[in-house]
Amino acid sequence: MRMPALSRVPVLALALLLGCTPVVNTRGYLPDPIGEASIKIGADTKTTIQQRLGDPSTQATFNGDSWYYISSVEKQIAFFDPRVETRAVLAVHFDKDGKVIDIHHYGLKDGHIVAFETRQTPARGRELTFLQQLFNASPGVPMGQGPNTPNPGGGGPGPGGGGYP
Repeated sequence: MRMPALSRVPVLALALLLGCTPVVNTRGYLPDPIGEASIKIGADTKTTIQQRLGDPSTQATFNGDSWYYISSVEKQIAFFDPRVETRAVLAVHFDKDGKVIDIHHYGLKDGHIVAFETRQTPARGRELTFLQQLFNASPGVPMGQGPNTPNPGGGGPGPGGGGYP
């Protein structure tokens, strides 16, 4: 039995709508307001914090004198990149004896955008396009190792071979 053309439209619209339903993921440490409120500066130690809150998401790189409990909520729609909706970081700082000396709460607004360097270091020689590589390639001879390939570093191989300046 065939479906009438008009009844296919709502089914198709429903399928498209369901495909755009956002997927929400909660990641990392699940905040425990009661456990966090019960932390006493100067009295609690690494052991009591670990018993109360569990293992930290990460620790300070040097000396391990700070523990970080990180949680985030991400939302993704269809095939687009996920977007972080909320992020919470609980930072617990310890002294050299392992006692709590400070607690900080950080959110998404406290983060910093890291600008990655996009410049490239120039390499000696020349870059070839795909077609140049394809037409210069000889079967069984590695690229740049053919008998007529000039040395991009200057000077050809001398009597002793090598060809390095």
